[in-house]
Amino acid sequence: MTFGHEKLDVYRLSLEYVGWCYKICEKLKNQRNAKEQLVRASQAIPLNIAEGNGKATDGDRRRFFEIARGSALECSAIQDVLQVCNALSEQENETGKKILDRIVAMLTKLGKRGYSF
Repeated sequence: MTFGHEKLDVYRLSLEYVGWCYKICEKLKNQRNAKEQLVRASQAIPLNIAEGNGKATDGDRRRFFEIARGSALECSAIQDVLQVCNALSEQENETGKKILDRIVAMLTKLGKRGYSF
């Protein structure tokens, strides 16, 4: 059985990002708050994509895609905080941001169209 959101490239990419975050967070020490915030915000991306894609109206669907986009931008800021605190290298930050940039671009397009499968 396949759900509509599972067919979306942005959903699959957001799951890739969640996996990347978990690998990064495994090595974080003395950064409990930022670590928990990164895990929470990264998980919110695919969760809101899935929920939004299941909404009946374009307005509701857009709202959830915008929330997912906001969570992706929040993750970017958390990564910056971790880099400034020397808990995340510049290279690691760039790797995560490349994924986030693609997610944000896709969600921006989806939010404008009210797209669903």
